[in-house]
Amino acid sequence: MITLKGHTALVTGGTRGVGRAIAESLAQAGANIVLHGLQADSTAEEAVSAIRRLNVECQLVTANLAAPTEEAVDALFTQSISASADIDILISNAGTYCEPDFLGIDFATFEKTMRLNVFSHFFLIQRFARRWVGQGTGGRVLLTGSINGRLAEQTHSAYDTSKGAVDAMVRTLCVSLAPRGIRVNGMAPGLVRTPLTASALDQPGVTEWMKLHTPNQQVPGSEVCGPTAAFLVSDLASHIHGQMVLVDGGMSAWQQPDPPRCFTHPADS
Repeated sequence: MITLKGHTALVTGGTRGVGRAIAESLAQAGANIVLHGLQADSTAEEAVSAIRRLNVECQLVTANLAAPTEEAVDALFTQSISASADIDILISNAGTYCEPDFLGIDFATFEKTMRLNVFSHFFLIQRFARRWVGQGTGGRVLLTGSINGRLAEQTHSAYDTSKGAVDAMVRTLCVSLAPRGIRVNGMAPGLVRTPLTASALDQPGVTEWMKLHTPNQQVPGSEVCGPTAAFLVSDLASHIHGQMVLVDGGMSAWQQPDPPRCFTHPADS
């Protein structure tokens, strides 16, 4: 049984999508939550209320992690420690994606993507690692990557580059921080339905096409990500370090799908 009682987690980008699913799974396991969102809007307040109904403490902090990195990270770190000095789990989840292809993307868009998807992860983890090492308490870090860190898409060159960096960050920070009592891992979702992916999935034929490219033939909601995250920051995963666990229905294992006519197996006909 996964239990996180006695722990407090900061979940960045935790008011919706994968971040909220992670926050709720951690809360179900007994962790208190500091929930980060871009702003204190109705979506954020509803997420806080839902987590509190799980009989744990939950505080909301706000910061724009796509802003200049040092100021944004300092603001979030300070707010988070003020909300709870006991944070010993960091879920570094906040991220975004943009859709211009490589020839069309401009410098400002690429820089913003890197600030949010790479720089903010790196320096927020550094802030907490320094605190934990100074306290001698150790800590647990989980980064949210993506299947796009392993498999590229033609119109997501900036996003794919950023998630490849997250994939490498999990390994290098593991090597740096494991000797200091800080466990670093990552989780890489495949295609799941979130507010960011809904507009694409709702286009005619897209969901069916993506199911064709996924061995278990599912495009689930973000709730499938929560239990994996809770496990990876729990004591049950104490000897798991530097791993990026893909939660993708098998998509990353498949060289390419069979044509649709081959989906009927001989035993089924």
